[in-house]
Amino acid sequence: MEESEQREKLLKGATELFMRYGLRSVSMDDIARQLGVSKKTIYQYFTDKDDMVATVVKTHMERQQQQFDEITRVAKDAVDEMVRLSYCLKESMRETNPTVLYDMQKYHPRAWGEWLAFKNKVIRESIVRNLRSGMAEGYFRADLHIDTIANMRLEAVQMGFDQSIFPRDKYSLPDVQVQLFEHFVQGVLTDKGRTLYQQYKEKTVEISNP
Repeated sequence: MEESEQREKLLKGATELFMRYGLRSVSMDDIARQLGVSKKTIYQYFTDKDDMVATVVKTHMERQQQQFDEITRVAKDAVDEMVRLSYCLKESMRETNPTVLYDMQKYHPRAWGEWLAFKNKVIRESIVRNLRSGMAEGYFRADLHIDTIANMRLEAVQMGFDQSIFPRDKYSLPDVQVQLFEHFVQGVLTDKGRTLYQQYKEKTVEISNP
């Protein structure tokens, strides 16, 4: 196996474990055992767990950016883009342990920096672009203060991971994120946009439940 393939295999396996069980609870021994390699092999590619976590987060964010870009490319309008983004978010949350952001912030500052950079640049730019498009198309309210709404949406996404607000024994992360998203959407749509949003949502349900 070539070095690039081995590194990709390690990243993929570590990502699955981290997202499923959280960052703190997964050790390098767990990763080695799950992937059937030695820790020595892992350390040929990553300095330590902190380095691996930071790389996993950065790689995951890059893939998400590619997904966002593709959604923007194929979306028919701002409402269509919003529905596609919500579906993408919901699906990604199904395999994400709610402790991931907490573990990152407390134990892996480099990875936390990667997440903050992604949130404050890529996600924010995506929200701002979508809001501007929707307002120009008449689907979003004309009186929106874009910066304020974008900041609110960003913090709502992060808040959904906060177990002091949404303990995981009472709340499902995907369901919480869907509710936060729905609240956001209903606050920005015009009547015209709300009608179109409902049409797109029904089509998405049909596609996801054939």
